[in-house]
Amino acid sequence: MKSFKDKFERKILYTAAIIIIAIVLLNHNYINIFISGTEESGLAQEVFAESEAEEPINGAESGSSGNMQTVYGDNVADGEYDIDVDSSSSMFRITKAVLLVESGKMSSVITLSGKGYGKLFMGTGQEADEAGEDEFIPYEENAQGAYTYKIPVEFLNKEIACAAWSIKKEKWYDRNLIFKSDSLPEGVIDVADADADGMMIPEFGYEGGDKTVKTAETKAEDGKYMLNVELSGGSGKAGITSPSEVTVRNGAVWAKIEWSSPNYDYMIVDGNRYNVLSSEGNSVFEVPVLELDKEFEVIADTTAMGVPHEIEYTLKFDSSGFNIDKSNVAQNSKMIIIIVTIICILLAFIIGIFAGRKIAANKRQNK
Repeated sequence: MKSFKDKFERKILYTAAIIIIAIVLLNHNYINIFISGTEESGLAQEVFAESEAEEPINGAESGSSGNMQTVYGDNVADGEYDIDVDSSSSMFRITKAVLLVESGKMSSVITLSGKGYGKLFMGTGQEADEAGEDEFIPYEENAQGAYTYKIPVEFLNKEIACAAWSIKKEKWYDRNLIFKSDSLPEGVIDVADADADGMMIPEFGYEGGDKTVKTAETKAEDGKYMLNVELSGGSGKAGITSPSEVTVRNGAVWAKIEWSSPNYDYMIVDGNRYNVLSSEGNSVFEVPVLELDKEFEVIADTTAMGVPHEIEYTLKFDSSGFNIDKSNVAQNSKMIIIIVTIICILLAFIIGIFAGRKIAANKRQNK
């Protein structure tokens, strides 16, 4: 008859084996997500959704408008239009949005699916904590009893930070909204004027008015890369962040240029003007890369000297950053799976040996 001690030790052995198997399975799932590059879908998406429902998110990652142009109010005809809006959170679902445009100023009346948010703030939750009550946007009930909010819209096709106050949790939750211009009626956006005025960032391969935006060509796969970039020209005091984030779409190459100063308000590349993306922090632009491994000329306008002044620079991007062997990444990840699995099997085997010896020794002592 088995003693209580024998049964207890066997339970420990079985529990250890179950834990090891669970570790292997979880490791396999998460590494597979890494291999396939689908952090934003499948299991990862479920994990993000669950965590968001429980905790307020500050600085949450948001969606993007893909390769659509950034559209400003000056390029949208006056009127009222239904518009589609992407939200970074399933907990902040917009069932209807009406875009209001008047004299270059845009706003929108959005209707939410629920009644969990008492007020909104255009910015982050951290900024909302420091703001006054007069800066908050309260809800209004429509004829159907749904909560609506009238919010300013700075631009279309680019994320807009919006904090939502949870009535139940009494906390701010960060959300990001993207108002999509492709859902507006045809002819509402004046594309030609926008291109000529430099108020829109042309999409990859975009042709507007009498201008064609051309970039260097590459055989690199579509996606985001980090390329080293050299800046020359000017007084030598200015600098840019290197490596730079470079995006490839359909063989066209675009780059985000971040200057070491907040005083640049626009850049001119190949005769086209590109406005600064944000008024906060150092000046950042999204511009076409005309050449790879060769210098090409750009102009940047600075207000640091009191009077706007255009300065000529050259940029040179190192294309070696494209030479990323993704198959090696996948192969290394598979090796991690194999190594972890082998270690867990060996660990279970060793535990089994020691536990077996312990049980056998106890049996001999009991005889």
